[in-house]
Order: sequence, then C-alpha cells, then structure tokens
Amino acid sequence: MSSSSTAPWDAKRNTPRKGWLRRLFTWGAFLGLIVLIGYGLRPRPIEVELGEIKRGPLTVHVVEEGKTRIRNRYVVAAPVSGQMKRVTLRAGDSVKAGEVITTIEPTLAPLLDPRSKAQAEARVKVAEAAKMQAEQSLTMARTAEKFALSNWTRVQALNERGSISVTDRENAERDAAMRQQEVRGAEFALKVADFELQQATAALVQIESPDTAGAIIEVSAPVSGRVLRVQQESSVVITPGTAIVEIGDPADIEIEAEILSRDAIAIKPKSSVLIEQWGGDAPLRAEVRLVEPAAFTKVSALGVEEQRVLVRSDLLNPPEAATLLGDRYRVEVKIAIWHSDDVMLVPAGALFREGSEWKTFIFRDGKARTTTVEVGHTDGRMSEVLKGITLGDQVLLHPPDTVKDGVEVVKRVTQ
Repeated sequence: MSSSSTAPWDAKRNTPRKGWLRRLFTWGAFLGLIVLIGYGLRPRPIEVELGEIKRGPLTVHVVEEGKTRIRNRYVVAAPVSGQMKRVTLRAGDSVKAGEVITTIEPTLAPLLDPRSKAQAEARVKVAEAAKMQAEQSLTMARTAEKFALSNWTRVQALNERGSISVTDRENAERDAAMRQQEVRGAEFALKVADFELQQATAALVQIESPDTAGAIIEVSAPVSGRVLRVQQESSVVITPGTAIVEIGDPADIEIEAEILSRDAIAIKPKSSVLIEQWGGDAPLRAEVRLVEPAAFTKVSALGVEEQRVLVRSDLLNPPEAATLLGDRYRVEVKIAIWHSDDVMLVPAGALFREGSEWKTFIFRDGKARTTTVEVGHTDGRMSEVLKGITLGDQVLLHPPDTVKDGVEVVKRVTQ
C-alpha cells in the first residue's frame, strides 16, 4: 500500500464542520422567528384619554328653546260702531301717545234702552277702578324703585372701599334694574287704563246723546311705541271692540320659555338665566321673574303629550346689540336650578352604568381599575362625585369596549 494513500477514517476525520454552522444558524433563525411571533401576539396596552379628578364650581341648568316677547303691549280697539277709515300705518312704524291712528264715523245712535245705558255706565266704572289700581301700582313701584336705587348707591360706596362681596353687589345692581323695569311697566299700565277710560266714556256719551250721530271720533294711540301688527287695515263698518292695531315697546323685551313641569318645580323666581343663540357672540344675562302656576298640555314632535309651564325672564343690562331683538324671536334658554362653588368633579364621559350603579375606570400603575362611585348633580359635561374616588385620581375618558378591569392601558399622545 502506498504511503500517500489515505485511510477512509482519515478522510472522515478531516471533513470541514461547515454543516454544523449552517445547522446552528437555521435553528437560531427559527427560534428568533418564534420569539418575534410571540412578541407580536403579546397584548399591547390600549391607548386611552385620561381626565383628572379636581374641585371646582358646578351649575346645573335646564335648557329649552324660548322666544322673546314684548311685555308691554296694547291692542287698540274700536270704541264705537261705525264706518272706519283705512289705516295707513304698517308693522314697524313708530307712533307717539295721542297720535291719531284712524277715525270712525259713528252710525245712528242706538235706542236709549236701560240695558245699553247700564252696560256703558258699568264699563266706565270698571275703567275708573282700573285706572285707580294702576295709579296705586305705579306709586308702589316708584317707592320700591327709590329704595332699590338708594341701596344701590350705598353698595357702590361700600364696593369702592372693598367691604362688600361681589354677590351682594350684583344682587343690589340687579334689584335696582328690576325695580326700574317695574316702574316702566306700571307707567305703561296707567296710560292704558286712562285710554280705556276715555274710550268707555266716549261710548257712554254716544248712547246718552243721540245728536252725536255723524260726529267723527278719532282713535288715537294710548302709548308711544311701535306698531307690532295691523289687524284691521281696510275701510269697513266695525263694531265696538274690534281690534285695529297692536302697539308695543320693543325696548321692553322679556324671554318666555315652555319648561316641562317636572323641571319647573326646581325653578324659583330670581334664578339666574343665560340666553344663547340670540344672534350675538356672548350670552345674555337674565333673571326669572315669574313661573306661571298653571301648566298646559303640548304635543311634542314625537307625538307625546307633555305638561309644560311658562317661565318668564327679564334681561339684565342687555348690550346695545340686544335692542335688535323683536317680538317672538327664537332663543335658547338655560335656567340655573342648582349651583355650588366647590365640589369634586369628574368628567361625565368617564362614567358608565352597570345595573343601578355608576362606575368608572381609574388609571393606576399602567392598568385600568374598575371603581364604583356615587354621583350627585351633573350638567351633562361634568358630574359631582360624592364618594368612591379621591382628588387627583386619573380616570379614563370614553373608554372603548375592549377596556376591562386590569387591562394595561397607556395615555394617548395628542399630536
């Protein structure tokens, strides 16, 4: 055997080990792929929005659609029967007290029967009594106004020295403004009562004096203001009491809202009111003047019968832009029915119901923890928390359905 020949076992011994390296690389790649798949299948934290529990003021409002209404208005009616001339006024025209609206040429005087005369005399007495009552109301309103203005003067002096609270100052200012409006309304009522007395007297004179047939009777405006609508424009033969025009003062606007009776229970006179969507940038401030004692039935857009109550509010120091508001303009009314200056607040979007209990998710150690809370008043955006969570806790806002108790969550980063 030649010495250069190689034994079979020597050839096997000298074979390179590249096959083992290839095998090791293959197994390593396979294990890395498994690790990557496992990492990809690992549950990732759910991104959520967080809100913080804090203290602050809370006001609960009743929100309804409302409309403006000219409070002091008067319908000018025919005092006697006869031929009325055409009315030249149009809606929106300004009129002054005593200005002639139209004229009436009375027909032949009626027969002087005791019944007609007694009725005319009774109307005169009623008008006289109404005028006396209006005079007394005006006197009382002026007395209240004098006291309110005097109190407002004292409050202004105290405010300059810093010895009165902001709430007391605003209450005194509001009371003075309200008393001035009451005097204005009482003066309007007195003018109307005096005009009605004149009309009742004219009707009585027509019955008692047959020779007044054919005389021209002038129908004049009882108060200054603007014509809201012309109810009888053409020249026609009219009877006593026929409405001719309606006059009002657009500067004396009140807000009228139809509130559900269950919500009206919580509304009190002098409650704070915000008037929104009236056409201006900032809401108007108002105050509840009257919650009518009688409700009425109204059918909603869904065909449901509802019991509603009229709530009337007066504007407080309206800006000049608010003078453009007319009669029966649509607005949105927000009436405050509850207020507190310092309560623990939670965003309403963090609360959800489970059965009869309110619950929320608290963000703690990177996980969502379900907590039962007791909720008080709410304004739809923030809610009062009575117990269940503490000040400074972070809660999940509008959590998705995938969030459960103990699930890992992470705060969403807003761009």
